[in-house]
Amino acid sequence: MRKDAGFSLVELLIVVAIILVIAAIAIPNFLRSKISANEAAAVSNVRTINTAETTYSITYPEVGYADELTKLSYASSGPPTQNAAGLLDWVLGCATQPCTKTGYAFAISNTSGTPVVAYKVTAVPALQGQTGIRGFCSNQVPQMTYDQAGGTSCTSPLQ
Repeated sequence: MRKDAGFSLVELLIVVAIILVIAAIAIPNFLRSKISANEAAAVSNVRTINTAETTYSITYPEVGYADELTKLSYASSGPPTQNAAGLLDWVLGCATQPCTKTGYAFAISNTSGTPVVAYKVTAVPALQGQTGIRGFCSNQVPQMTYDQAGGTSCTSPLQ
């Protein structure tokens, strides 16, 4: 009598079960890694906005700081102006705030004075718990702070 070569049903079920256990371990770690990467990118983007704001206020002292992200972005054509200074990419300096990039929504708020002497940059997760956990804030000082709940009530200093 000849024995058939191949795997039995039990062996195949054991292999599938092992694959499912490995996937159950790996997927949460992957999601945590993605959230960490999004948070690091958000901090970097807030710092980029702070640098752009400083450059803008030096270039246009009669205006002060920009009161919206679109003023820091590139113009559709022509040279840089105070309404399109060419300091941020088109994603971060979108036409209407908040501008979403790498799972976070960025905005400039709390501007005051003429010329503008104060501002607040905020970055909040686009989907709380999925694209990020913490919200990040900065201002003209620039002082980076975060909100553990993912909002704009940033009180904890970023280390």
